[in-house]
Amino acid sequence: MVRSLAFAVSAAVLTLSAGAAAAQDAIKIGVTQPLTGAFAASGNYVTEGARLAEAAINASGGVLGRKIQLVIEDNKSNPTEAVATAEKLIAKDKVPVMMGAWSSTLTLAVMPKLMEYKVPMLVETSSSGKITVSGNPYIFRISPTSEMEAKAFAGYVKPLGIKKADFLATNNDFGLGASKEFSEMLKANGATVGVMETMDPKATDFSAQLAKIKASGGDTLFVTTAVEQVTLILKQAKEQQVSARIITTGGSVSPDQLIEQAGPAADGSRHVVFFTPWFPDAVKNPDVAKKFVDAWNAKKLPAGGLTEGFRGWDGIHTIVEGIKAAGKAEPEAIQKALWGVKVRGVNGDVAFIKQGPAGQESAQNVPSVYLVRVDGGKVVKN
Repeated sequence: MVRSLAFAVSAAVLTLSAGAAAAQDAIKIGVTQPLTGAFAASGNYVTEGARLAEAAINASGGVLGRKIQLVIEDNKSNPTEAVATAEKLIAKDKVPVMMGAWSSTLTLAVMPKLMEYKVPMLVETSSSGKITVSGNPYIFRISPTSEMEAKAFAGYVKPLGIKKADFLATNNDFGLGASKEFSEMLKANGATVGVMETMDPKATDFSAQLAKIKASGGDTLFVTTAVEQVTLILKQAKEQQVSARIITTGGSVSPDQLIEQAGPAADGSRHVVFFTPWFPDAVKNPDVAKKFVDAWNAKKLPAGGLTEGFRGWDGIHTIVEGIKAAGKAEPEAIQKALWGVKVRGVNGDVAFIKQGPAGQESAQNVPSVYLVRVDGGKVVKN
């Protein structure tokens, strides 16, 4: 009996040891996202997309014969916290590559740590032009810059009849960068620019800004901020009878969430997005889009999160292709290998061009950009 018990204990210990070894053998990928705070809705959607990618990749055998393991940290929508999460992921968790950090301000805060530790980061959302021109060779961005987004929008200026536009943007790198690029694009296309208002990322009352915008008399209002604030802006603009059409930029607004939370106030609003789950055949890789949407729906995640969640899916798949090409899970090898990856993503084909000073270039993808409209409580093609 004693011998049997000893054998059972030994077997259990061996099983636990094997499980621990398997867990240690997984290739870690760091993820820093705003899971709480002002940008929490979008950060959680991106994280869910990353988790779906992790599950799909592991179900297909992982990479280099090993599973991948996401190590996820909450940067709390705060630059100081973003830096702390990056340092923890690199120094303590020993991740050889990261994805983050949603907001441009958060990403810019993290970038010196990438240089210090020489660890690459896949940037899945941030749009500030500063990110890829500052001379950081550890940055690989799959989201478009504000300049790219504005350039793609230029073809809509005359068809929409935009003569005079006003701006309301979050007072950070994301909002200010978008306002700058879109205002310059509008002027180049014959439109005039009225007032350019800003708001704190945590603000909930926009009555003062909307009063100035209404008095300006523009036909279009460009809004750049996260979905939480856009919901409130649509409601308050309707209450104040702001007649200008509202267009959101940055691709970080879920039209479905706006329909649900803003109701009739969302009708007529237009939104720049980088994935159109309502029209999957309109994207470049509809088979990839379908796989992602099916995985999202299978987990019963909010439909409104699809326009953000795809970023996490594309980001992790791109990182894994980099690890595969590197042949080993080491920062320097992954950083070099990422330059040559080509991935069929939800947001089109991922491949990198160089931006920034010679010898210290950052990597930038050129993704797809779309414009959609809310009409009668539904998302329609513009």
